[in-house]
Amino acid sequence: RASGGRHPLPTREAFAEWLVEQGLDHGQAVVVYDRQSVNYCGRLWWMLKWCGHEAVAVLDGGFQAWQALGGAQEGGASRPSARQGTFRLQAPCARTAETHDLFRELGSPKQTVLDARAAPRFRGEMEPIDPVAGHIPGALNRPFPDNFASDGRFKAPNQLRAEFVQLLAGRDPATVIHHCGSGVSAVPNLLAMELAGLGRGALYPGSWSEWCNTPGLPCASAQAG
Repeated sequence: RASGGRHPLPTREAFAEWLVEQGLDHGQAVVVYDRQSVNYCGRLWWMLKWCGHEAVAVLDGGFQAWQALGGAQEGGASRPSARQGTFRLQAPCARTAETHDLFRELGSPKQTVLDARAAPRFRGEMEPIDPVAGHIPGALNRPFPDNFASDGRFKAPNQLRAEFVQLLAGRDPATVIHHCGSGVSAVPNLLAMELAGLGRGALYPGSWSEWCNTPGLPCASAQAG
C-alpha cells in the first residue's frame, strides 16, 4: 500500500501493472466519469496523474450529461483489451502529503489543510464512519458538492476562483493540501481549484480516517477559521 486510511492507495507499481492489463497505452487519452458530477472518478483521474499519465480528463456532468446530449451507449459487462498496453510509469503529475508532513507543519503558513467533508462532520457534530469526530486542527472546510451547479457540472471557473479566494483569505493556493474522509471526495476540490486557475494542490490520501486513527495526533471539534 502507498497510503493508510479507509481507502488506501495501491503502490504506483501495482496500479501501473493493472493499467497495462487493461490495455492502456503510453500517452493514450483517457476520459473518466461518474453517474453525475465528480466523486469516485476523480480519484481515478488523480491516480492516473499520480502515475505520470497526463492525458486524462473528467467528463463534466458525468454519464447523466452524456445521456442528455444523446451520446451513444452500450450495455453489458466491460471488456478489457485482449492485449497488454504499453503504459509505463512516469514522474508523478500529482502531489501527495503524508500524515507526518501535515503534523510537522501544523499551524504553519507553509500549508493550508482543506477538508471536503460535510460541515456537520467537519465540526464534529456527527461521525457516521470513523471512530473519532472532528477535523485536523486549523483546517478549512469546503464540502465537495459546493463545486457543482444544479446540473452536476462544475461551476464556471471565475465563480470557483472567487469562492476559493474568499475561503483561503489570503493564504497561498500553492500551500493547499486536500483531504476528506478517505481520500476520494477531496479530489473534486483539488480539480475545482485547478479549473479556477489556482494550481494543482496536494492530496492527503489517508485523510481523516488515517489521521484520527493515528495515536497522539490532535483532533479539533470546533469550527476552524
